[in-house]
Amino acid sequence: MNTERIEYLKKDYVQGFPETCGFEPRVVADGVFESSLEIRPVHSQQDGFVHAGVIATMADHTAGYAAYTTVSESFRILTIEFKINFFKPAVGERMVCRSKVVNNGRKIKVSESEVFSISDGQEKLVAKAMVTLIALPASNLT
Repeated sequence: MNTERIEYLKKDYVQGFPETCGFEPRVVADGVFESSLEIRPVHSQQDGFVHAGVIATMADHTAGYAAYTTVSESFRILTIEFKINFFKPAVGERMVCRSKVVNNGRKIKVSESEVFSISDGQEKLVAKAMVTLIALPASNLT
């Protein structure tokens, strides 16, 4: 993947709702995407932990971009289904999501996301998601 494509994906990643959440792209490679989030009070639920919806959105969106690295810009990636397991509450200064494509079909792709919270420099796995996606020509979506 060339530098131009990597920069395109990083810019494209932070639009709309994901931008509002504060997600930031970190690592982009073929079949791999990593993002981060500085945890702010707006991300919290009633007990002060990061809201499950924020974690699920991060896992889904980052998984989609891992899949997007495997197709050209003439395609769009859409989530068909995802399943997420939450292991412990997310607290700390930052969250990191590491996603990778685990099944790279021509049309149907499956990505795995692991979400970590970082507190005092220590990472803790807080959630894991499996995301099934479809690659569709952009021309079919208009």
